[in-house]
Amino acid sequence: MSEPLVVALRGQFQAIEAQLGSAAQPAEREAVKREIIALFKRVDGALTDLGQMKEDIRGLVERYKQGAAVETAPAPQFTGARPAVHADHLGASTYIEKGWSLISLGDYPGAIQSLEKALALAPGEIQAQSLLGWAQMLHDDYDDALGTFSRVLMKEPANALARINVGYICLKKRIFGEAIEHLSKAIRLDNDRKATLYAHYYLGLVYLEREMYEDAQSFLRKTLKLGPNLIEAHFELGRALWFAGQREDAMRAWAEGHKANKFNPWAKRCKEMLDVAAAGGEVPRSPLS
Repeated sequence: MSEPLVVALRGQFQAIEAQLGSAAQPAEREAVKREIIALFKRVDGALTDLGQMKEDIRGLVERYKQGAAVETAPAPQFTGARPAVHADHLGASTYIEKGWSLISLGDYPGAIQSLEKALALAPGEIQAQSLLGWAQMLHDDYDDALGTFSRVLMKEPANALARINVGYICLKKRIFGEAIEHLSKAIRLDNDRKATLYAHYYLGLVYLEREMYEDAQSFLRKTLKLGPNLIEAHFELGRALWFAGQREDAMRAWAEGHKANKFNPWAKRCKEMLDVAAAGGEVPRSPLS
């Protein structure tokens, strides 16, 4: 509230409020009316400009993400629909919408704080729980995220996105049996295209980590049929082929990944693997950080 614009608007509001209390004559009231309208238009214009600024900031975030260093075994990309903000007497929906925005901006601690406030006001609210699980997972709070997503799945067993997130967390924690169970169930559900895509990809990583290269190749090839633009699947398929002794096929997989989008960070990693392989270097064995 100490920002200059807000202070100025608040000062104008208080001045009008004082005038309204003393305006008795029609001309005085008409003057106050004009000032109220002018203040409203000024605030409305500022909100429009600030709204556009928020969208511009989102653009900066996306540009930052594109240039960020590639991590191994990346978490599912957060593309959840913006929550519909509605008036509720508790105010939980406002915190839910804020939590969604903060996740989108990459402020996971802020999102966690906001979503915990929403759940304090509306315990068990499923959308708040789902978003909280996302924020915790993306902040690497895996144990907390597992607990949150487990509560989501108790209420919505067919929530495939929550299930693949649990599968991802189990992969990161190297609990491979549970990862396979949840990811396989997401594939059987097949009720969310994004969840089905990532379920195949993470199963490929699970089997790659377990050195079951034929199974890894199968799931990674299915991943690329479902999502040809998921270039990290080209990278991991190349590794699965390489360690199975199919080195020419591995180099073709990396070449396809690099060709798909040369500016994508994973495409650049495919090119790095081609260079490493050509120079007789060591291909990294584990996809897990």
